[in-house]
Amino acid sequence: MIAFLRFGLAAIGGWLVYFSYEPIGISLAAPLGIGLFYLALMPWSRRFTAATGMAGEAQEQPGAGFGALLGFVHALVTYLFLLPWIGEFVGAMPYVALSIFLALYGILTGIFGVLIARWRYGFLAFPFVYLAVEFARSSFPFGGFAWVRLAWGQINGPLANLAPWGGPALVTLAAVFAGVGLVMPWLTRDWRQRIAIACFLVPLVVGWLAGFGVNRDAATVDTVRAAAVQGNVPRMGLDFNAQRRAVLANHVNETIALGQEAAQEGQPLDLVVWPENASDVNPFMDAEAAALIDSAVQAVNAPTMVGTLTRDEVGDRNTQVVFDPVTGPGDYHHKRYLQPFGEYMPMRDFFRNFSDLVDLAGDFKPGDGPGVVRMGDVTLGVATCYEVAEDPAYRMAVRNGAQILATPTNNATFGFTDMTYQQLAMSRMRAIETDRAVIVAATSGVSAIVHPDGTVSQQTQIFTADHLVEELPLRERVTPAVRFGGALEWVLVLAGLAVMIGAAATARRGYAATGSRAVRARHETHV
Repeated sequence: MIAFLRFGLAAIGGWLVYFSYEPIGISLAAPLGIGLFYLALMPWSRRFTAATGMAGEAQEQPGAGFGALLGFVHALVTYLFLLPWIGEFVGAMPYVALSIFLALYGILTGIFGVLIARWRYGFLAFPFVYLAVEFARSSFPFGGFAWVRLAWGQINGPLANLAPWGGPALVTLAAVFAGVGLVMPWLTRDWRQRIAIACFLVPLVVGWLAGFGVNRDAATVDTVRAAAVQGNVPRMGLDFNAQRRAVLANHVNETIALGQEAAQEGQPLDLVVWPENASDVNPFMDAEAAALIDSAVQAVNAPTMVGTLTRDEVGDRNTQVVFDPVTGPGDYHHKRYLQPFGEYMPMRDFFRNFSDLVDLAGDFKPGDGPGVVRMGDVTLGVATCYEVAEDPAYRMAVRNGAQILATPTNNATFGFTDMTYQQLAMSRMRAIETDRAVIVAATSGVSAIVHPDGTVSQQTQIFTADHLVEELPLRERVTPAVRFGGALEWVLVLAGLAVMIGAAATARRGYAATGSRAVRARHETHV
């Protein structure tokens, strides 16, 4: 019975973690879910089992093997609820396979969580283990999958305000501390109870206080009148080539309408951002596409960053190009962090043995630029779609002078799913982390204007043609997270690794001691 209860706590905990992500966005659900998961891993005292009506049950302390199962189940439930949008285009099999693969990392969390929970103050070590496993999941293999980091679910709570100090890693760590702090006070009656209460309250209070330092007007050096264009996509009835040209025409038409609106209001624009894939017809190889883009740029009379596909001596590129109404094409950003199994296919020949779906993946080549483009007098940092989940993207852009940021993205493939809202949460977290406004431009939505405190002042509806215009601050301050966030994360991850090594060594000594006692007992019995 106790085993089933532990199993249920781990599964419910994973389900609650899912509720913290957008578009549900209940930030406290993640600490509660992590708390239930840690409770499932802990040794249960006889008093606790008696209180739950299970006195006399055999399993008061789970083993490492059962902990592995609990960790896997906890993670799997989270990802099965979080990632169905992946199957919108390729079907359920790849989505389920990815969820299972990501949940395998949870086995490590479960094993070492069980070992650490046996320590008197193990709850203070568990957050570092959780973060170390999250780091591994977000990094390996093929660059990992940072989309599922626990931090993204904290965008609506006070812990998000810790992002300027340590980025998503610090937010994740704080959320796990809050989680163990939720359950431990109910299980202890000594000093651990007070320490556990502090684990819950301190991150929340510090996050709330840190919010007073986020988005300070004194940090603004200038303002810029910026626009995001969402041209929308045709939903059916066109072949591939006609579809691409229709998407381009939609963005041209919406940009012309934007230019007319700006002229009528007498408020000229400083820069315009188009989404990723707004022109999948390469304007450097197609004269008609180039002419259409030029007509739009002339209509708004402002530098316009266009998402397109280009090709050079290296190969195909996912590119954002700045078109100026006077000087024409200028700076560009080749997407550096490509989505594995989507924009490129690692080990294509190997995976083709399991499914011909691998041939749906592209063959794009990553860029190596500075992450910024010049648009008039403004330096704009760019993270195209999937790049927003990667820590180095915007951090590098800000270090290279970005005063404002843009997330051009194409979410049309994923329909009306949660994907676009989950991605918007990441842009909001990056805004807080970097102290920069973020312009989110999506082909089909959701496009949004995000301020440096992570608030969304405007956003579009999905699958509508629209545009957003706003006066936004330019910032030059470099936050601690941008400057030192990578190094801090490595320190925290290494601390988690040290804890894991210590837990393994302690368990080994414990097993050795248990074996020695068993040998002595058998010897004494024979004597």
